[in-house]
Amino acid sequence: MKKTLLIVMVLLFASNNSFAQEQKYDWKKMKPEQRKELIQNMSPDDRMKLLKQFRENMMVEELEVAADEQAEFKNLFAEYQEKQNEIKKKFKTSEDYDNMSDEEAKQRLNESFEIGQQLLDNRRIYSQKFMKVIKPQQVLQMYQTEGKMRNKILDKKQDGSGKTLPQRRRP
Repeated sequence: MKKTLLIVMVLLFASNNSFAQEQKYDWKKMKPEQRKELIQNMSPDDRMKLLKQFRENMMVEELEVAADEQAEFKNLFAEYQEKQNEIKKKFKTSEDYDNMSDEEAKQRLNESFEIGQQLLDNRRIYSQKFMKVIKPQQVLQMYQTEGKMRNKILDKKQDGSGKTLPQRRRP
């Protein structure tokens, strides 16, 4: 997971100009090895803060959020992400499906549906909150951009041989 996070952060930092400008480092001018070393030397908390900040700034840039709305949007986006993560943590993963009883598998399946519904409900609630700050078109674009970022991360979870590494199961 750390390696994947590191790779994704290096890739994403290299592609985001506004984020680089806010840091004391010029991420764009740094060589990939320099970025990697810098990120590796950060504490896990600092790496997560950096990733959180990057996501917020990427969304602001991608959605072209008005300057006077950016702080409110970033706070709301961080709150939304935190709530989504709280819901996702409720899902208990298992890779040992072959040894599950039918009843246990059905129970896990139902739990995944319930958690998926909670995630959807949370998105619906926050879409209303976001529309008080940005236009409905931007909210739709935000959710699509969020999906693109998730896909980029999953695409980077490959080792050198092209094999996909085990992924965390999502409801």
